[in-house]
Formats: sequence, C-alpha cells, structure tokens
Amino acid sequence: MDAALYDEEWGYYRRTDLRHWGREGDYRTSPERSTLFAATFARYFVKLYAELDSPAAWTILEAGAGDGSFACGVLETLQTGYSEVFAATRYIIDERRSDSRLAPQLSSFADRVEFKSLDDGDQINAGIIFSNELLDAFPVHRVTVINGQLLELYVDVAVDGGFKWTTGLLSNPAIEEYLAASEVALEEGQIADVNLEISKWLQSVASKLTKFYLVTVDYGAEASELFDSSLRPEGSLRAFHRHQLVDEVLARPGDQDLTSTIDWSLVKRAGRELGLETVDFKRQDRFLLEAGLLDALELQIQRAEGDAERLRLSTAAREMILPNGMAASFQVLVQKKI
Repeated sequence: MDAALYDEEWGYYRRTDLRHWGREGDYRTSPERSTLFAATFARYFVKLYAELDSPAAWTILEAGAGDGSFACGVLETLQTGYSEVFAATRYIIDERRSDSRLAPQLSSFADRVEFKSLDDGDQINAGIIFSNELLDAFPVHRVTVINGQLLELYVDVAVDGGFKWTTGLLSNPAIEEYLAASEVALEEGQIADVNLEISKWLQSVASKLTKFYLVTVDYGAEASELFDSSLRPEGSLRAFHRHQLVDEVLARPGDQDLTSTIDWSLVKRAGRELGLETVDFKRQDRFLLEAGLLDALELQIQRAEGDAERLRLSTAAREMILPNGMAASFQVLVQKKI
C-alpha cells in the first residue's frame, strides 16, 4: 500500500500525470468541493488562537494538503476578516506529494507559507496541526484468523503476473498488541486492517509542538464497530478509481487510490498516552454547523458575484450539513496539549 501510493516514481500520489481530485480524478475532498469548508475551519482556528492566549506568532501546520485548496481558503479568510490572526500566522505544509502543484495558487501568500516535513521542522511553540483525509491513506497491515491462528496477509505474484494474497506469520508483534489493547478478538476467517502508522505519526506530532491543538478530519469508527465481523467481515481496505469503488485493491497499483477506515478509539487512546486531551469529537456536519458554517455562507453570499455563484455556495452548504450528505460520513476530532 505504501509503495502503491507513495513510490517515488510510480506511486499514485507521486505521479504528476494523474489527476487525483475533481470530476476527472478519482475522488473529491471537502476543501475541493467548496471554499466554505476552509472558511468555516478558519473561523474555528481563530477561536483556538484565542485559547492559546493570542500569541504574537503561531503556526498552522497542515499535513497532507491535497491540491492546496484548504490552505488557500484559510489564509484568504484570515487575511480578509481576522487581520491580527493573519499577521501572526505562519503556514507550514507537510506534503509527501510534489509541492510544485500546490505552490502556484499559494503564491500570494509566499511570505508566510513553507513546504517542509514535520520531521524536518524545528520545535514549534504554539499552533494547530490540521489534517483532512490523511490518516486513512496510511498503509495498513491486513490480518485474518485461520484455524484459530492470527496470520497476516501478504502480497505475492500470481502465475499470470498479477498480484494475489497469501498468508504468513505476523510481520510485527505490535499488530497483536494493538488488537489486545483494542479488546478485539477476530473470528475465524475474518479479515481486519491494522493501522500502526497512526501512533507513529501522533508521536511525531507531539514531539514537535509545545502548546497545540490537533484537528483531525477523516472517516472512521470506534474499534467495537470497526472490527465487528457482522459489519466488516473483510475489513475496510478499499480502492477508488474514477469515483467508483473498486473491488480488487491489488489491481492497477499506482493508478487508483487506496484507503481504509480509521480507528478513532486508537487515535484517542494514543493521544492520551502522549498527553493529548480530547476537546471535541462529532460528525463533520454537526461540527461545521457549530463552528459557524452558516455565518461563513452568509458572508460569502454577500460577496458573491452573480446568482450562479450564490447558488453554488448554497448547494455546497446543503451538501455539508444534510444528515445524509457526504459530511455525515466524516468525523472531526479535536485534541489539545497545553
């Protein structure tokens, strides 16, 4: 999964000949659908800025910035409506994909936007770390139970030259430790996906910032639901190609997106072990409403040029807050360390 997504030459997210987002791509994220998403979170970030005692300088670090829409929307909102916060803001983008596609639309903010890895950065005194649909793209271990034994699924080469699944002993004892900590006992034949990279990433985050809020947006479930064999007997690993769910995740490596549902129980538990306190956790639609989406909508409609743009904004807002809309499938977790 890591190679298929991030190989330097052929990885899905590394390739410059593919369009990942939008109608011509394989999926669409909330920031790419509407500027309201970033504008609403910018208003929420202003609230967190005050909670951090309004420092003279602070950092917003976005991990996995996609096409840069979110960063651009946040900075534009702060610049036009919250000049004091904007003046104090340094924006860091930690992106494993090439930043060449992000730089053009962020050129007007070149004086405060930096592209660097979280692992390469200096210690940050105060700020926010934000991610949207990042953790679900971390590579997972696939495990199953055969004759009562916990085994791992590996990728092998089939006779026809394609890829196939095979089983073997666990590659990492942390897999079994993870399942035990989550109080998960897999049934015979059940397949589950174990994301060990989340804990590593959280450790890296906690080591770089002194006072911060961690805001994570993704689609996930609590461990009791995620590993329920009646709900997900074959795990949650899946592929997307041209906005369609693909049954065979081993097909077209490097040409399709791979993703899995994250374990919110793990994110909270690992956070607690690192001294992170859970501040808020709710469905994305509810979070956006409480964070001021309707106020952001009203402001953007007032500034809109023409009825077509106003209609587009209203339609996007409905998609974000309707109970059965896309946002209802996502959750927002806010953790802090102060």
